[in-house]
Amino acid sequence: MQPSRDPGDGRTNELGLPIGRPLPDWTPPAAPAPVELLGETCRLVPLLEATGAELDRHAIALFDGRDRTGASWTYLPYGPFDTLAEYRTWLGGTCRERDPLFFAIVAEGAACGVPSGTTLGLAAFLRIVPAIGSIEVGHLHYTPALQRTRTATEAMHLMMAAAFELGYRRYEWKCDALNAASCRAALRLGFVPEGLFRNHTVYKGRSRDTRWFSITAEEWPAVRAAHRAWLAADNFDDEGRQHAALEVPRRG
Repeated sequence: MQPSRDPGDGRTNELGLPIGRPLPDWTPPAAPAPVELLGETCRLVPLLEATGAELDRHAIALFDGRDRTGASWTYLPYGPFDTLAEYRTWLGGTCRERDPLFFAIVAEGAACGVPSGTTLGLAAFLRIVPAIGSIEVGHLHYTPALQRTRTATEAMHLMMAAAFELGYRRYEWKCDALNAASCRAALRLGFVPEGLFRNHTVYKGRSRDTRWFSITAEEWPAVRAAHRAWLAADNFDDEGRQHAALEVPRRG
């Protein structure tokens, strides 16, 4: 389905040229604060103000729970890391900024078959531009225990909800065009594809074409409702298997 379009509803300026719709009631949102985002199966813990001991704990859990093949680092501009010390240095040097604003994804209860409090992944808000109401989610790196789980979806839902509740108009997802798993995940979560940026960047010594996706504030209520219905406890059996797949209606 094509992305929803807003041509301005026939509006023109004094020269008769078409223009976009006015936003008389919109004001730029605040930048996201480094506060915990709490869900049913996980909590997202900001790393900006984490103590050294807290970073140590996250680093150990993530390094011990990592994909040992290194495949999960293929489409990230950093990693894999050979030692815990190397990973801990990266975590402390990269994940303590306001943009990108990193969160550790921490299990709550019996999520993902690990003890409550276990760190399972990382995610970040980035390219945060309050003046135009745009924000991106990225730097996603999940341990195998988190991948393709209810908890992984809830983590993404919590970040979306936080952004739109602040008043952002546009929530972005970008990935290497060759990263088929990331493209599928974006579509499943309700993102609308916006196209391909060719020769967009260079990382790890290779060229990257980038796929762009977004969810807008107008689309968010339907996305939120679909997420909430899918995440409901009664949609899962005792083994954590879904009864119904996540299906997000799309605006045409």
